[in-house]
Amino acid sequence: MSFKSGFVTIVGRPNVGKSTLLNRFAGEKIAIISEKPQTTRNSIKAVITDEDSQIIFIDTPGVHKPKTKLGEYMISVVQESLNEVDIVLFLVEATDSAPGAGDQYIIEQLKDLKTPVFLLINKIDLVKKEQLLAVIANYKNLMDFAEIIPISAVNNEGIDIVLKEIRKRLPDGPKYFPDDMLTDQPEKAIVAELIREKILELLSDEVPHGTGIEVISFKERTNKELIDIDATIYCEKESHKAIIIGKEGRMLKKIGSRSREDIERFLGTRVYLRLWVKVKDDWRNSDAMLKTLGYRK
Repeated sequence: MSFKSGFVTIVGRPNVGKSTLLNRFAGEKIAIISEKPQTTRNSIKAVITDEDSQIIFIDTPGVHKPKTKLGEYMISVVQESLNEVDIVLFLVEATDSAPGAGDQYIIEQLKDLKTPVFLLINKIDLVKKEQLLAVIANYKNLMDFAEIIPISAVNNEGIDIVLKEIRKRLPDGPKYFPDDMLTDQPEKAIVAELIREKILELLSDEVPHGTGIEVISFKERTNKELIDIDATIYCEKESHKAIIIGKEGRMLKKIGSRSREDIERFLGTRVYLRLWVKVKDDWRNSDAMLKTLGYRK
């Protein structure tokens, strides 16, 4: 039997569950999750390998109207992924009674593709069957999808069906990554994202979106039982810095404590984490800072 392999990108509006779906495919948390929009900033790959196939899933930022150079970079990541894959998964929400302007904009981009597009209707656990059927009908009228599959990424409903249909359409190809490789993301990049996730969880309004994380030191001690990690949290205003640090440093300690717990689970070892906060005015429009934080090719 021939070996099949290929790349599959996940696209959709912010907050439709793309990162949750990627983690579900991977069977492990490799992409951060937040209720806040525009959580994902880069493309993140999850590699799933079995005896007969290898699927490389690509999570992308939510499609939105960019207001900064960082936003422009995020949209470019989405555009590039559409042109370099074998299958596109277009994720929408079952709770939306009709496609909104954002979904319709994405569909217009997808119509020009020769690549098969699967419509995945997520969060079916939150709606009744009648509402789901109406959503399917509304999307059918907008585009000829290769597959339409209702799913719940949170409850693992429909995931096996998605994988089965993907494998049917994969071309014959090589094994791009080793069998035991789960993601292409370096450990430092995932650590930075886990810290950013806690900022998204604990802080509100514009503060989290104006933060970027740089892991400046990642050193394993000689006994290999503890890793020392130093990271800098960049923000855009002195007032944001004060909020991140909090009264008597309490908020920064909470961010550090929660981050460390997730980082230790991810790395499988104890971690000593130190965080600093620095102000970089308008860093989201700075080419140098975007490159430093990994948001430039």
